[in-house]
Amino acid sequence: MRNPLRAAYCRTFQTVFRLALPILPYREPVQLDGLEAIPPLLEGKGVRSVLLVTDRSVRGLGLTAPLEGALKDRGIACAVYDGTVPNPTIQNVEEARQRYLDAGAQAILAVGGGSAMDCAKAVGARIARPRKPVRRMRGILKVLRPTPLTIAVPTTAGTGSEATLAAVITDPEHKYKYPINDFPLIPDYAVLDPAITVGLPPFVTATTGMDALTHAVEAYIGRSTTKLTRAMSEEAARLIVEYLPRAYADGGDLEARRAMLRAAYCAGVSFTRSYVGYVHGVAHSLGGQYGVAHGLANAVILPVFLEEYGPACWKKLSRLARAAGLAGAEEGDEAAAKGFIAWIRAANRAMGIPETIPEIQAGDIPTMARHADQESNPLYPVPKLMDQRELEKIYQKLMKKEGSQ
Repeated sequence: MRNPLRAAYCRTFQTVFRLALPILPYREPVQLDGLEAIPPLLEGKGVRSVLLVTDRSVRGLGLTAPLEGALKDRGIACAVYDGTVPNPTIQNVEEARQRYLDAGAQAILAVGGGSAMDCAKAVGARIARPRKPVRRMRGILKVLRPTPLTIAVPTTAGTGSEATLAAVITDPEHKYKYPINDFPLIPDYAVLDPAITVGLPPFVTATTGMDALTHAVEAYIGRSTTKLTRAMSEEAARLIVEYLPRAYADGGDLEARRAMLRAAYCAGVSFTRSYVGYVHGVAHSLGGQYGVAHGLANAVILPVFLEEYGPACWKKLSRLARAAGLAGAEEGDEAAAKGFIAWIRAANRAMGIPETIPEIQAGDIPTMARHADQESNPLYPVPKLMDQRELEKIYQKLMKKEGSQ
């Protein structure tokens, strides 16, 4: 970062936030054994009407049918919003919110990938803050009121949204994607059921798995880690290195699916406390501008930034590499860190993940870099600070080169 005063401001902001970590109201959702635990839980809490937030593909696969049937058997009304798109929009949130109000719902069920969970959490924020539009919730601590009871059921092992305080929403009008971060957005309950993830296509398994790895890595190499977040990132990285190739190769491998759900959850717990970094800032800008899937963007971008950080991340990245079984105790920090980056690139190639983002247009880079800069600085405690001009060079590296396949 070229401006020393701005750099000092960013580091001061991050230091204050890190010092405040022990007193902030972080929590983890209560974990339920399976979908069958949801109806009696709601009944016990006196909930007679719920909103189910999902997407058409998840519902079309019949993944929500058992839950809808069980709710009906218990006499619990279930309104459904299945219009969530891969990068959930303000319109999605407002449509689902209206469905909640029309149904007189008392709780929210989110069944799907990160998009459905983020949409559901933003709906909760709008219920809690009926007079505050989504655009004004961008950033941190803009909700500050209890949201309705929320149960998250991830159908992918990637975002960890079932454990985080973030909801990432896209503003299509301005081609801008941004996070809403506040403690009430952490779901009250989470269901980690590997059977739900068995039908995931291999490429979705790959990109969501690398999304979880990105969360673990960015939280770990940042400057706001705690004993808990380091342990959670290490567990996530170890599980992903061991089980992602298996889940990709055999979607019916329940042991691998269970391990990947656990990895995504651990990474979610880690980054919701220690935050992420520029990989996410750039990925969100690509999602807002072109609709690039978040997991795919993270998978492509992660090794580029790790190489850009260089020595600033080697020490921590080498520790994570050793915890994940990718380096031995005798290896030096530089070799271990570079070995981790090499594993990421090799895993991406093996799973058909490209090295570039072909949608990127040179004329859009300044705007996207500005959005990434605004999102990331001063909030994300990255190993090496970068400004808009420096981020623009990253987009250029991510562009598909002429003549490349």
